Amino acid sequence: MKSSKKSKIEKLVDEQVKIISRGMEEILPLEDFEKKIKKSIEQNKPLKIKFGVDPTSPDLHLGHAVILHKLKQFQDFGHIVILLIGDYTARVGDPSGRSVTRPQLSPKKIEKNAKTYTDQAFKILDPKKTRIDYNSRWFSKMNFNDLLKLTSKFTIARLLERDDFSIRYQKGTPIFLHEFLYPVMQGYDSVALKSDVEIGGTDQKFNMLAGRSLQIDFGQDPQVVITMPILEGIDGVQRMSKSLGNYIGLTEPAKEMFGKVMSIPDELMIRYFNLATNLEEDEVKKIEKGLNDGTLHPAEVKRRLGREIVTLYYDRKTALEAQAEFDRVFKEKKLPSEIPEFKVPREIFKNSKVWVVRLLVTIGFAKSNSNARRLIEQGGVKINNKIIKSPELELKIKENDIIQVGKRKFARLVISH
Repeated sequence: MKSSKKSKIEKLVDEQVKIISRGMEEILPLEDFEKKIKKSIEQNKPLKIKFGVDPTSPDLHLGHAVILHKLKQFQDFGHIVILLIGDYTARVGDPSGRSVTRPQLSPKKIEKNAKTYTDQAFKILDPKKTRIDYNSRWFSKMNFNDLLKLTSKFTIARLLERDDFSIRYQKGTPIFLHEFLYPVMQGYDSVALKSDVEIGGTDQKFNMLAGRSLQIDFGQDPQVVITMPILEGIDGVQRMSKSLGNYIGLTEPAKEMFGKVMSIPDELMIRYFNLATNLEEDEVKKIEKGLNDGTLHPAEVKRRLGREIVTLYYDRKTALEAQAEFDRVFKEKKLPSEIPEFKVPREIFKNSKVWVVRLLVTIGFAKSNSNARRLIEQGGVKINNKIIKSPELELKIKENDIIQVGKRKFARLVISH
């Protein structure tokens, strides 16, 4: 009877470890993770899974969602996710993966971003199984003596083991004292929360292990560290980032989301299926096999990828509509079914004409005159489906003319009176 019960628990442990292990980079250490899962099942007590985010920008994208989907798997097994908003650490700025110092944010900006983060995270996470916390809850109460005690747990040599710090040190690039405090603060977050598991990108490995080390110093059962791969952006080169413009936002319109998926390099499709969809592993392997043996066409596979991703954040019907709109514009070379109107103020006209560069900047399709010139020189600007070849051109526009920049930006021009 006893061995039968043990066998059942072992099967439950194996199931959790198998599903949670899919798509991750490392579980450190794996034996501790298995022990924690086993104890959780035996005591019917959920684990506390920590995921910290610094609200440094207002939007989440598919790169963030890689971790959020993994957290949802923990929730499906009954564990509690602690979504820790780093409203205090955001004042420092995470130096992970950075060659320069991050700008520090104002408390007002941090608060605004934090609100959008939580709203967007619940597109994936179960709110009933999610605990929202803020690290200002403990850091705002610390005095200087507390800080001295905490920093005494770390050596400069250890902090310089971090790649980003060591590279900057070797190059002579300044490292400011407050940046050294970041991994110390993130580590202490784990102590304050008494987390069982912390999950983050591979760039967070040092910080998360610092948390494990600090928990031991504070007499706690150390957390297990799970690292997740960092998703490349739609350019296929650099990590997904809003600042790089290579991102797919979780709250973007479905048609925009589908169109961006269709622009990713073919070689990234399987990685996106694994990290950005909920398809079963066996199904992804079938798709990969079909691509390799030529029985599946890459264009059709990418269309399916687009449908799967849009369905995750909207629904199947909306995904099919987004696909139909993409076909309409890119296959059939027709105008989008809905084109936003942009008012063109009279004051930018000169002798009833408008300089095309100024027009692009005015309607927000270019960030600057130089950016507008570059778009035109690259052949990326059209008016009524005709390519504009010269950035010096002055246009005589009329009501309802259609201007297009790139593949996905359209505007119907309305002249304000």
